[in-house]
Amino acid sequence: MRILTCLSICALQIVLFTFSTFAQTADSITSSSNSEDLLLKESKIQTQRDSTAQAELLKAIADIRARAAEAEAEPATGSRARKSDSLKRASLLSKINNLRSTTPGYPVQLYQDTLFSIYTRIGSFDAKDRAAAISHKIYQLFDAPDFNPDFLNIVENEESYDIVYNGENIIISVRLLDALWVNKSSNELAESYIAKIRESVVKQREAHSLLNLAKRIGLALLVLPLMTGMVILINRFFKFLAGKISVGKDRVLSARRMRKLKIIKAEHIEQAMLRMNTILRVLILFLSIYLTLPLLFSIFPETESWTGMLLGWILSPLKAVLLAIIDYLSNLFRVAVIFLIFKYLVKFTRYVFHELQRGNIHLSGFHADWALPTFNILRFVLYAFMMVLIFPYLPGSSSPAFQGVTVFIGILVSLGSSNAIANVVAGLVITYMRPFQIGDRVKIGEAVGDVLEKSMLVTRIKTIKNEEITVPNSMVLSSTTVNYSNQSKKEQPGLIVHYSVTIGDDVPWQKVYTLLKEAASQTIHIETHPEPFVLQTNLNDFNISYTINAYTKQPSKQALIYSNLLENIQEVFHREQIELLSPSYHVMNKLS
Repeated sequence: MRILTCLSICALQIVLFTFSTFAQTADSITSSSNSEDLLLKESKIQTQRDSTAQAELLKAIADIRARAAEAEAEPATGSRARKSDSLKRASLLSKINNLRSTTPGYPVQLYQDTLFSIYTRIGSFDAKDRAAAISHKIYQLFDAPDFNPDFLNIVENEESYDIVYNGENIIISVRLLDALWVNKSSNELAESYIAKIRESVVKQREAHSLLNLAKRIGLALLVLPLMTGMVILINRFFKFLAGKISVGKDRVLSARRMRKLKIIKAEHIEQAMLRMNTILRVLILFLSIYLTLPLLFSIFPETESWTGMLLGWILSPLKAVLLAIIDYLSNLFRVAVIFLIFKYLVKFTRYVFHELQRGNIHLSGFHADWALPTFNILRFVLYAFMMVLIFPYLPGSSSPAFQGVTVFIGILVSLGSSNAIANVVAGLVITYMRPFQIGDRVKIGEAVGDVLEKSMLVTRIKTIKNEEITVPNSMVLSSTTVNYSNQSKKEQPGLIVHYSVTIGDDVPWQKVYTLLKEAASQTIHIETHPEPFVLQTNLNDFNISYTINAYTKQPSKQALIYSNLLENIQEVFHREQIELLSPSYHVMNKLS
């Protein structure tokens, strides 16, 4: 009969708890009437589930009462009724398990120490109010000047086990529903609660005693001078380092040691090291002071909870970074393997093309001057392919932000580099067309000079006036290019320099030929083989046009050659008293 009575009481408490949960859910829905529709739907669904659970619990209670009445009326059927009650108890536990997943627990605390949690209600007191009331009574025990843990006892009542202090002050009532909620008996749960209350109160009273308070204050006063001394030592140490770096006889850097660096001077490195020294000093001072605060807060129980919070602000990011690095190690290994493969592949490619450039390796139809630009192109392609393989293993490569930034950069490059890409393509075409080489005397458009540089974007030439002209490769490709040096290399006869003169028709052409060839043979940088030759280019009304042609292997000295050639022409014709007509003259006969 006692088991049946307890089960009936348990069922009634479960019904009360379920109705209170339903009331809390309704209040929550009313207070959040302005929330989103999704939350309202979820609340309605939960209310329907609680209503179903209430109905089932009420039916179970009715069955228990009916079987209890049958057991009293017919003792012979008592055994069967007890078996049925066990099954009903299991059903109640199952329903409590379902409610446990949706019902929060409210902690009972003494300062920062959480003793246990309350999940059920009693009468008009919900779980939150019960937890607050129990915490308040435990604080009263803590504040009691004559507290004795032996005065805490468990008193068994008809419906509960009460934990009382000094025989009259009830701290908490442990009911069957509380025990079923944590899968314990009421007596076991009460024993667990009273042990935790005793231990926590005794521990906190010892921690807040005057003797311990004095010890903590003394420890805090000891920490503060230590922290001050540590700050002073750190400042002095970094000032000492700054003095070693600064200019003086103990200077770490010297111009002699850094003389091989043409861009970065010793003074620049010195300034950078001084800035780094200052940054490290500020960082270490900040960390020293910051890490001292958790030490001070951990001394006093009232501020002990702040210790974990302050340490978490530093340790949590460091832990996240460390875990991210550990998780990335496998991808980092893949990246390293891919990089090493392409690194040695590029080295092998460089070796092959350098041998092609030196002439140690010969390929049919492949010119030696193609080796270096072809290697540069192939190297770019290999590194681009390497980046394509490495990209999926880069940190954050799969994030939408990273992908959006790369797309945005790609759009900017594609929109702003159309001319640059056109010059690059033209540079490739020029490379394999081989219209000129470095040092050749060329004429590109209106510019005449020697080629100084031939890059993927531009071609630079220097004129005879020492003017440096930069011509975009797209313009080189679209305009006419004259190469004066190409026929002057190796077995080629050389560049033909030529000049036209007009001589009167009364002078025999054989004599003119002889004089022009004599003048050409006396000109500097003119080749004797092939010999200079003369061509008649025009028969004018009163004179004849002759052109002297001579070969030279020095196309870059055309200005000097032409100047000397004209000097010699004037000299030989003046010696023979033959007048140079330029461009023509009129003969007037005097009538007698």
